[in-house]
Amino acid sequence: MSQTGVKFEVIPSNFEESRVQLPPVKLVEYFAYMKAKDVSESIKEEALVIGSDTVVYCDEIMGKPRNREEAFCMLAKLSGKQHLVISGVSIINTATGESLTEHESTKVKIKKLSKDEITSYINTGEPEDKAGAYAIQGLGSLFVEKIQGDYFNVVGLPIFRLRKMLEHFGVKLI
Repeated sequence: MSQTGVKFEVIPSNFEESRVQLPPVKLVEYFAYMKAKDVSESIKEEALVIGSDTVVYCDEIMGKPRNREEAFCMLAKLSGKQHLVISGVSIINTATGESLTEHESTKVKIKKLSKDEITSYINTGEPEDKAGAYAIQGLGSLFVEKIQGDYFNVVGLPIFRLRKMLEHFGVKLI
């Protein structure tokens, strides 16, 4: 967000993500909206509240690994394959209640990984708290063979889509 030049404040949502049976696109849109809704209900002044959620999809939805073993399984599953990174973004205008929710998808191909590479990467601690157990903006970039789509979406916030959505609310970034 700081790249956009927009003044903002980070307010963590208290929305509890739970296992919901939805297709990946609908899931990230739902979680993004619920996070934005939770925060918007606590805001007293007029504001645009942005919520987002990102998952990795490779035959199944991969969120953040709960432990080292789950991180290993995720990275082994992504090894040598193409997957989708899907982010949902939701904006709520606290003054009017108007909302807009959309998503962005990016294809990412991970190189074939050895067990040692996966273990070494997990030992860095970087896979913790990352959808799909890797960070394209960090050491995980060493495994990315190819990307098709919005790089910033893979980082976790599709800036170009967000720009278009903010324009819907009358916010011009440039």
